[in-house]
Amino acid sequence: MKRILLLLIGLVFYPLTAFGIEDKIIVDMEGAMNVALSNNIDLKSAKLNIDIAKNNIKTANRLQNPSIDSFYFLGKAGNNEPRQIGLSQDIEIAKRKNRKNLAKSNLELVKKDFEYTAFDLKMDVREAYVNLIEAKSILHTLEQQQDLQEELLKIAKNRVEYSKTPVIDAIQAEIALNQIVTQVNTAKVNVKNALSLFNKCINDPQKTIYDSSDNIFAENNNFEEMQTPPPTLKYPDFSEIAEKALSNRFDIKIAKQNIDIAEKELKLVTGQKIPDLKISGGYGFIQGKYTDSGSLNNGAYIGASLINIPAFYNYSPEIKNATLKLQQSEFNYQSIENKAIKDISMAYERFLTAKDNLNRYESNIVVGSEKLIETSKESYLKGEISITALIVMKQSYKSIIIGYTQALAEYYNSWTNFLREVNNEDFNIIELL
Repeated sequence: MKRILLLLIGLVFYPLTAFGIEDKIIVDMEGAMNVALSNNIDLKSAKLNIDIAKNNIKTANRLQNPSIDSFYFLGKAGNNEPRQIGLSQDIEIAKRKNRKNLAKSNLELVKKDFEYTAFDLKMDVREAYVNLIEAKSILHTLEQQQDLQEELLKIAKNRVEYSKTPVIDAIQAEIALNQIVTQVNTAKVNVKNALSLFNKCINDPQKTIYDSSDNIFAENNNFEEMQTPPPTLKYPDFSEIAEKALSNRFDIKIAKQNIDIAEKELKLVTGQKIPDLKISGGYGFIQGKYTDSGSLNNGAYIGASLINIPAFYNYSPEIKNATLKLQQSEFNYQSIENKAIKDISMAYERFLTAKDNLNRYESNIVVGSEKLIETSKESYLKGEISITALIVMKQSYKSIIIGYTQALAEYYNSWTNFLREVNNEDFNIIELL
């Protein structure tokens, strides 16, 4: 009875404890990118720069605060002079609007920077997602090889037992098994590391662990799910897509915005040479005992003056520096545009090469290797080849499958790299075919 009671308690509490050990959510590539956009701490921090830039517009549009002025003679010096109290106000001329326009231009720059940061984050998540599935695929391949090697060891021991093969066959098979076990252990660590890097990209402040679906490359090449065009298409030359590929570069847009900012900074600094206006007004009076009539004399006063007259300092160094910064931003724009086309071209060539390599693996290498390993296994059972030859062929097959997995990962990552260079995740190359 006591055993039954303990068993029932265990069945009740086991799901709860198991659930509390690790909160893991399986996501596909699209889901991973959406989670990162919603939860990434760095992205949330970057988004605050937009609010800061908006507040800077209000700061730039500020009016100068007024001053309270008073004028009061003490002693006999002030007996016949009016006492005064009033307000004075500095009025900026041709500065406030320039300052506000510059702040607006900086807001546009911050928005473009944030869009670029968000896009770059999505590309990082894509790449980390592919690398995680690649690590899982390699582990899956090695585990299959371990199963195969364990089966081979049993066959070798059985043949040794019936004196169909020398003892050395079993020794070789066992050594090969131990080698593959070490590789499996390393692959398991690689999966953990890839999972950690994947979650590092997402950077969720919660303790939730996000994991990829078990989309093993060697078993399920779902190009639509991986948001990658299939490798079987014949893609156009780079010259046919260059103009479209260049049209959405964030760094070019940012460089243009920096030119606009430099122009507005120059206008703002130049406007510093214009004097400002100071106006004042208030109430003045002389007490009756100090007037000839014996009655209180009072009234208002008003005054105006030019201030910040560039007589001794005309802001020439600031204007020269602003002019030089404008030239710098123009050179920077030309340089970025010039380099961008080369970066995109290299990324496209990398993608086309990865496509060709993947097609070669799928059409010629993998299928033939699968037939070879099955034939070799049957030949060993019949005693037609040695176990050394079988192990060599098996290791070669393992290398081919892992090479195929890496080629597939390179194909996915090279497309991500191309999207990163064109700065457009919706770049539809198929419509250009």
